[in-house]
Amino acid sequence: MAIARNHEKSCAIEDRLSRIRDYGHFGTAKNLGDGIAELKWANGRRVYFATSFDTDGQLVIIILGGNKNGQSKDIAKAKKILSKYQE
Repeated sequence: MAIARNHEKSCAIEDRLSRIRDYGHFGTAKNLGDGIAELKWANGRRVYFATSFDTDGQLVIIILGGNKNGQSKDIAKAKKILSKYQE
């Protein structure tokens, strides 16, 4: 049962990332400041990301995933990871 749920979660995330890649459509997303934004799902799932531009266009950097009940800690961790990445 847990394997099936993990597969469903993985598919939902992969589908969203495919829409971003193929169409530039982020769906429900929110800018959180400091270069971090989140992709949101109705079930509370969150994926934190940053965007940057390179010579080929927009680059989306996936930082980490989480859920609504751990959101504050996940946002702080995502900001810390992005800061280290930018150094």
